[in-house]
Amino acid sequence: MPDWADTKISLAGQGTLVGLAVTASASGACLADVAGIRVTVRVPPTLTIGAQQNVLIARRGSVYWAIAVLTAAPAVPPPPPVDEPPPTVDRGDPAPAPKPTVTTGTLVCPPLATSTWRDGKWRTDIGSSTSADTYQGRYSGSGYGRNSGYAFYGSKPRSISGATVTKATVKLRRLTSGDYARRSPTLRLVTQSTRPSGAPTLNETTSGPALGVRGQVSPSEITFELPTSWGQALADGTRGGLAITVASDDPYIRLAGRDSWSAAWTLTLYWRRSS
Repeated sequence: MPDWADTKISLAGQGTLVGLAVTASASGACLADVAGIRVTVRVPPTLTIGAQQNVLIARRGSVYWAIAVLTAAPAVPPPPPVDEPPPTVDRGDPAPAPKPTVTTGTLVCPPLATSTWRDGKWRTDIGSSTSADTYQGRYSGSGYGRNSGYAFYGSKPRSISGATVTKATVKLRRLTSGDYARRSPTLRLVTQSTRPSGAPTLNETTSGPALGVRGQVSPSEITFELPTSWGQALADGTRGGLAITVASDDPYIRLAGRDSWSAAWTLTLYWRRSS
């Protein structure tokens, strides 16, 4: 007859074992199934075992000690394929660049001098040397040459150098001389910013406003808008003054200078600057 004791599973000599907790740990012990055999397992105070948890057990003689609770390893995502870069994190569109600060302003520039040039010299018979009225053309029947009137603005327009001029205006008033009909002076830009001893240098040209004689035909006074490029040239310092002049005798026109009207030839520059 065979000895059925030979078929009994022995736990002797197995060292570290794995068992399934039958009961939760309490009072420092729990029951566990180890290879089909139910044993009492001592549980250290620092370890808590729940029922149906896998327990790592160390056997020392006839005593079984719980070492740790076995849990499944966390899932680890597979690495990206070698030929593909790792995914990037979309953090949205970058913030827009801050808008520049825009400063605007208005610069009023009365002329330093208003004068009329005729016959190779500055006229002294029509007012003070730097505040006289400004004439254009030749008076009919006179033995004198053609007149050219000037206004010089000094350095003030250059105080906004570097700014962008958006508009430029000048104040003009027509006084008695010549006929009373509305006539248009021819405006020119002048290089010099102060009155020179000789004839000033004339540059760009544009047609001025049609003005009647003050007190006779309207309008006789106007704030005339100049080409914006003229205002920019005055602000940049490449030009320094304005003039009225024609190559022929007509139209003969007299515009007020500083002696006749305090606002005569006042230049206004409208500007903006970004920073």
